[in-house]
Amino acid sequence: MSTMTIPTSRIADILKKLGVHAENRGVSTGTHWMKGEGPALESHSPVDGALIGTVRGAGRAEYEQVIATARRGFEQWRTWPAPKRGEVVRQLGEELRRHKADLGKLVSYEMGKSYQEGLGEVQEMIDICDFAVGQSRQLHGLTMHSERPEHRMYEQWHPYGLVGVISAFNFPVAVWSWNAALAWVCGDVIIWKPSEKTPLCSIACQQITAEVFKRNEVPEGVSCIVNGGREVGEWLSNDPRIPLVSATGSTRMGKAVGAAVGQRLGRALLELGGNNAIIISDKADLNMALIGCVFGAVGTAGQRCTSTRRLIIHEKVYDVFKQKLLKAYAQLRIGDPLDERNHVGPLIDKAAVDLYLNALKEAKEEGAGIVVEGGVLSGAGYESGCFVRPAVVEVKPDMAIVQEETFAPILYLLRYSGDVQEAIAIQNHVKQGLSSAIMTLDLREAERFLSAAGSDCGIANVNIGTSGAEIGGAFGGEKETGGGRESGSDAWKTYMRRQTNTINYGASLPLAQGIKFEV
Repeated sequence: MSTMTIPTSRIADILKKLGVHAENRGVSTGTHWMKGEGPALESHSPVDGALIGTVRGAGRAEYEQVIATARRGFEQWRTWPAPKRGEVVRQLGEELRRHKADLGKLVSYEMGKSYQEGLGEVQEMIDICDFAVGQSRQLHGLTMHSERPEHRMYEQWHPYGLVGVISAFNFPVAVWSWNAALAWVCGDVIIWKPSEKTPLCSIACQQITAEVFKRNEVPEGVSCIVNGGREVGEWLSNDPRIPLVSATGSTRMGKAVGAAVGQRLGRALLELGGNNAIIISDKADLNMALIGCVFGAVGTAGQRCTSTRRLIIHEKVYDVFKQKLLKAYAQLRIGDPLDERNHVGPLIDKAAVDLYLNALKEAKEEGAGIVVEGGVLSGAGYESGCFVRPAVVEVKPDMAIVQEETFAPILYLLRYSGDVQEAIAIQNHVKQGLSSAIMTLDLREAERFLSAAGSDCGIANVNIGTSGAEIGGAFGGEKETGGGRESGSDAWKTYMRRQTNTINYGASLPLAQGIKFEV
């Protein structure tokens, strides 16, 4: 009956502390775990290739049971006052604080990002819980003046109900929390389909959440996980009982989800690919710019949707900045991400390594110049075959490889010679529109970059890099990035339906627009 094997490895104690035991299964409605009849998902660490555990995914019967339980849970949960729901989320944030170190290590080991980045991801979960607590007392509508006497108009917001969340491997816990914390205070319930590449992180999150929910007598079905393969995502996308599906991943995946949800006139929140650029002006502080560029390019081994893919550098500082990059890349330490001395960990799996190698091959075939040679690392410490060297490549804007997002640490260098508008045009000349940045000390350049004629991305930064978004701002992008917004600002409205109300407190019934109707 066991659906998970726990190896005797350095991560075994952490799994036990997080409640990830052999009796755990891959499908849950809160405190209740089900034996999945779907495919077995093997979680291999990209750090050393070890099998961490095997999780049995959901079959159709378990999926239907989850949906039924979630619908019952929603009927109760929506009646709780929003501040009371917020109090539950506050306690979840406190519980995450207690488990931060262990969950951060699990994220690092199962996904491959550095331990510091794993801790940072859990901190994002804590931050969104804190944000959602305050938001639970501010789910406000508007009041409007009616054109009819003795009438009052206002709008209010109600929860949608079931919210499906499809998350990617690169942020195996944070993206779920961005959606879940806000959706919960809004009165929705969550059905989470985690990445099949990082299933253990989802089980740990569910165990932590279940403890908090149990103490507060939250109805079963408010927090559900449905591990599985592509078919589970298709079930969620095509299910008319789920009015909102939030999906994070590739543009290809997002188009499929968007089409399926749109076909049934549901709502989709899509956070898809990024092909992010930093403009390096000749008026930039080059030393400060270097930090943002290098971390943006190699952080999480280039597997962030906000990773820096392109540097658009003014010709006056091109050679100087390239030399700074060469020096910085020569100092990068690649290895075990749980060793805090290392800067770069592994790619998620060998399929990602193949994509990395193919991108470098295509770049060379198009005539690109290799500035920092890439390649797969081997030998002691690199036995998993997932460690690669961050590469730097000189390209031209119209090269085909530059138009695509390669989820790997490949940084493309482009040159511009004119004013900032030329650089902005190069930046915008891709299909994706997530994150962007300019490094400049010139106020006019900065403001032009942020203007309506500037960056066409959902995120536009000045003198910081493309990655590392804060919880308080709405996160998302335009064009093939999908157009969705998560996290801060008024993103909570995504998880609720708007209702306009008119109350007649007079003794007659005048019609709008002065229409006369006598009976």
